[in-house]
Amino acid sequence: MYIQQAFKSLHEWWRYLVGFIIIFVASQIGTVPLIIAVILKTVSEGGSIFSIQDQNVLMTVLDSNLTLFLMLLSFAIGLLGVYLVVKYLHNQPFVQLTTSRKKTDWGRVFFGFAVITITTLIATGIDYYSNPEDYVVQFNLVPFIILVAIAVVMIPLQTSFEEYLFRGYLMQGIGVLAKNRWLPLIITSVVFGALHLANPEVEKLGNIIMIYYIGTGFFLGIITLMDEGMELALGFHAGNNLISVLLVTADWTVFQSNSILKDVSEPSAGFDVIAPVLILYPIFLLIMAYRYKWKDWGGKLFGKVEEPIALAEENTQNSTYIE
Repeated sequence: MYIQQAFKSLHEWWRYLVGFIIIFVASQIGTVPLIIAVILKTVSEGGSIFSIQDQNVLMTVLDSNLTLFLMLLSFAIGLLGVYLVVKYLHNQPFVQLTTSRKKTDWGRVFFGFAVITITTLIATGIDYYSNPEDYVVQFNLVPFIILVAIAVVMIPLQTSFEEYLFRGYLMQGIGVLAKNRWLPLIITSVVFGALHLANPEVEKLGNIIMIYYIGTGFFLGIITLMDEGMELALGFHAGNNLISVLLVTADWTVFQSNSILKDVSEPSAGFDVIAPVLILYPIFLLIMAYRYKWKDWGGKLFGKVEEPIALAEENTQNSTYIE
């Protein structure tokens, strides 16, 4: 079982607290290059460094490709923090944070990637041909090639950091401490969504978009628990962000890029904002459940998390020996 993997490593509560702090600090250190670059650029052009406190201003100070790279760098550093914490603080093989299988199933990763990529391409194509006035083709070969190089390398690092932190580290940590599956699912999903409150999309569309962010957190958590591993979530999250960055951008999104299309329509918080949660995600769940023969939904989503008897006896013996 996926959450039970944590019992094979050092899993005292204080380790997860210290580990989370270390990971948070690492991700914040990763933002320093972006801050320095923006300050240097602003000062060199005679501007005020106080103006960069506005995120919209910060996004326009540097070239969009450079901004994207530096923004994603913080996630890459955060992912390194996760790896070091898991390896040295918990003495846990990284594969056990990834999956309950003996090795990572890359077929599952690519399937999750393909599901959202194909869906996004089809949906965007239909909308483009139905409402061509809402888009501007801004394809520029050289900036786009640079964007592809950055995105292909850095986006998977960004999404993997979020998945390993929420669906991996915190899911397992809260699970072994709470001894159940539903609490880590709820906490990680809500916190994952809440962290998007600072995104410019929330300011533009309103708090209703939080249904999408939190709903996405629940979807990724559910497929992780049902599949006893993060592979599907890793692929899905990477595909969603990668195709979004390369295909369509807008002035009000968190990632503004040299994508193929630019959405120039006036955004509105309609049914389309929550449609993925209410329509697409249930369909994706059915497809994945059929393909991977998922059973015992109640047990896997709401069941207890118990330490395997063999491990419990081994830990007791080791503790007695040490004393």
